[in-house]
Amino acid sequence: MRLARSALAAAAVMIASSALAQQSPMPDDLAWKLLELGRVVDPPRTAPLYAPLQQKEPYEGVKVERDVKYGPADRHLLDVFTPATSSSARPVLIYIHGGGLVAGSKRAPGSPFYDNIMLWAVKNGFVGVNATYRLAPAFPWPAGAEDMGAIVEWVSEKIGARGGDPARVFLMGQSAGAIHVASYVSHPEFHKVKGGGLAGAIMISGIYDLTASPAGDAELAYFGSDPSRYAERSSLQGLLASPIPLMVTAAELDPPRFVEQFELVKRAACKRLSGCTRTFMLPQHSHMSEVYSINTSDTRLTDEMLDFVKTGK
Repeated sequence: MRLARSALAAAAVMIASSALAQQSPMPDDLAWKLLELGRVVDPPRTAPLYAPLQQKEPYEGVKVERDVKYGPADRHLLDVFTPATSSSARPVLIYIHGGGLVAGSKRAPGSPFYDNIMLWAVKNGFVGVNATYRLAPAFPWPAGAEDMGAIVEWVSEKIGARGGDPARVFLMGQSAGAIHVASYVSHPEFHKVKGGGLAGAIMISGIYDLTASPAGDAELAYFGSDPSRYAERSSLQGLLASPIPLMVTAAELDPPRFVEQFELVKRAACKRLSGCTRTFMLPQHSHMSEVYSINTSDTRLTDEMLDFVKTGK
């Protein structure tokens, strides 16, 4: 049931209390629509709010290679976005989509998502790599982390010929994608490139400690039904031990569990020997709008990403 208008007004007052929201680039009507949707994961109703704001193919000034194979499985595919004119030594942004561990794709026909993230990447000096991976239940743990290792290995070996710098690779994932990125970073046994092959990792609205709350159906399908294995298959402790620079974010309108997981990381953010994790709560946004809004005039998340890449922390 949608929130009553009075409840929406109260929520709006709460969100507007932050300084960032007071300076929001988000139009008021869009902010209200996200509030009406509430703390849900709802691509079908969120995507139409942002699709009109995104570019349509063909993309001027951008070269796109579709469905490049990085491994033997049917879903071992990635798209590479580079500037149309030749360039060299650009940092690389790899994006890993969500989908609840059992669904999702790097791109749906006719959809601007997640090409939007790749277009933003090229516009801001990166080579963009948009990858997909094997899904549960057919491919349970540790298939996601294994696929991250294969993607990073492909980038390390192949991206130089496409103008990317294999020494400056940033791996970014959202939702289930963030789970797989975190699993890869936190479990060095899946690294195929020395040191993990990353200059940094960006995790958006992920789950990092499986023991903190009951597993849902999708997590059972991927991580298994034996809770005695959840601690070793979680990523929180491994993230704290990793030397790879980290950025962890969530959205203000994320479902509560994602916010709780973000707070777990935030509390532990400066316990790392390698330096504090960058943590950032994105005002006004929901679980899907946080990434659907990339490459629009709302740059609050991407400003943080650019500073993270620039500073390495």
